[in-house]
Amino acid sequence: MLDCIYLSIYLSIYLSIYLSIYLSIYLSIYLSIYLSIYLSYLSIYLSIYLSIYLSIYLSIYLSIYLSIYLSIYLSIYLSIYLSIYLSIYLSIYLFIYLSIYLSIYLSIYLSIYLSIYLSIYLSIYLSIYLSIYLYIYLSKTCTFNVFVDRGTLEITLQTYN
Repeated sequence: MLDCIYLSIYLSIYLSIYLSIYLSIYLSIYLSIYLSIYLSYLSIYLSIYLSIYLSIYLSIYLSIYLSIYLSIYLSIYLSIYLSIYLSIYLSIYLFIYLSIYLSIYLSIYLSIYLSIYLSIYLSIYLSIYLSIYLYIYLSKTCTFNVFVDRGTLEITLQTYN
């Protein structure tokens, strides 16, 4: 019986020490090798898979999304922005520019042009016309046809018997 007790104590101590050392060494080596190989395969697989998947997915997704989003966004944004901006800008700019330009142009140019042109034209035309008209009206024996064309005066004299 004592042998049994010694054997059981010996086996329990031996197995506890041996198994703990063996299992710790074996498991540490096995797990380190297995885990390193598995994790390297996993990292390679994930890197390849993710790179392919992400490149394809992102290229398709981004191309579709960006093309649709940008086309819609830019078309709406540009149409609204340009319509509002251009309408406001052009209305204000054209109103100010045209009002100032036309007021200055019409006031200065037309006043100078009309005053000079009308004074010269009317003075020449009225002096010739009134002198001929009064002459005809007062004499009544002759008729004059007056043609004023580009600064030249042509007088035709017709007499009645």
